Amino acid sequence: MTITAKHQILIVGGGTAGITVAARLLRGGHSDVAVIEPSNAHYYQAMWTLVGAGRAEAASTERSEASVMPKKAVWIKNAVAAFDPDNNVVECADGARYEYDVLVVSPGIQLDWDATAGLTDALGQGGVSSNYSFELAPKTWEFIQNTRSGTAVFMMPANPIKCAGAPQKIAYLAADHWRKAGVLKDIDIHLVVPTPRIFGIPAIADNLDKVIADYGITLHTESEITEVDAASRKVTVTAMGASGTGGSLPYDVLHAVPRQSAPDWIKSSPLSTGDALGYVDVDKHTHQHVRYPNIFALGDAGSTPNSKTGAAIRKQAPVVVQNIGALLAGRELPGRYNGYASCPLVTSQREMLLAEFNYDLELEPSFPVLDPVKPHRAYWYLKRYGLPFMYWNLMLKGLA
Repeated sequence: MTITAKHQILIVGGGTAGITVAARLLRGGHSDVAVIEPSNAHYYQAMWTLVGAGRAEAASTERSEASVMPKKAVWIKNAVAAFDPDNNVVECADGARYEYDVLVVSPGIQLDWDATAGLTDALGQGGVSSNYSFELAPKTWEFIQNTRSGTAVFMMPANPIKCAGAPQKIAYLAADHWRKAGVLKDIDIHLVVPTPRIFGIPAIADNLDKVIADYGITLHTESEITEVDAASRKVTVTAMGASGTGGSLPYDVLHAVPRQSAPDWIKSSPLSTGDALGYVDVDKHTHQHVRYPNIFALGDAGSTPNSKTGAAIRKQAPVVVQNIGALLAGRELPGRYNGYASCPLVTSQREMLLAEFNYDLELEPSFPVLDPVKPHRAYWYLKRYGLPFMYWNLMLKGLA
């Protein structure tokens, strides 16, 4: 079949990972870099928690894709449909075929709303919303404001999700708002998580337990909400382990988080791990595909077992760029990613705990002068102002 065009380095996805890698490659002297991305809009999704808590405007999280696309990159405004790695070809939805020497796969993660029974039909009405959607995050704040009594439920699904702290952050922000409004005592708050503790690092979990107790939140561990019944305003809770509890909970407001996986067209491709989640099968240190040496993946669609955060991408991107340069030069790959991720856990409208750690769950604090396992006021300003500035002005330009 006819090849539409060939590029030395072809990047699938113009989100955080794709744009950051493209910018770094071009700054590093690579001249033939193309990005396949169908969307006109680019979002700073990390701010959607604050949008849902009434602390930021949704419009501030959106910019045009054209404004973040590196000027020297070729923007292919199309959607990828299939991979042919044996022939170094990517096929798009309209039949266009692009050849490459090196392929970078970074299309982000798929939100599987339908994987939780009843959730799709419930969204956006009857108190049910989600900060995982640009359109729905403002609804979250509307529902939180309108709740003066009753039951509030905050859910987190099993399996990896992007920004794993988001399901609990909105619970704390909502509770803080209700406390300020003088109605916290009238609201029964439930936080349902699939893990044995609220966080994987014990010292951080100990401090978050104190936050949860202070707000009077009932924590359900090793449990998952598996069905939403919008008609009766109840959710079904299924036990996932020894400490789990089954049954049902009523709700007046429900913050829903969908199960997540690789995009379907990646799951069905030769690049996939082949399991139900279907992520791109790469080495967790080099980001090189385990079967196709000229293919790399990073960000949420990669199989690396780190927390799926923008901060992880900030550390992955230089590794991928370094290793692409080595591959093209015929050298061994020197770049190594250690699993670094950062989870900014906002615990109130004035404090945040910045959890930074690697594959071994060892703490890697960027600011050692502050106790890394406790919330601090300074981190709130970092979250609200510092990180967005760094994202738009440094990270997406290949400078951080």
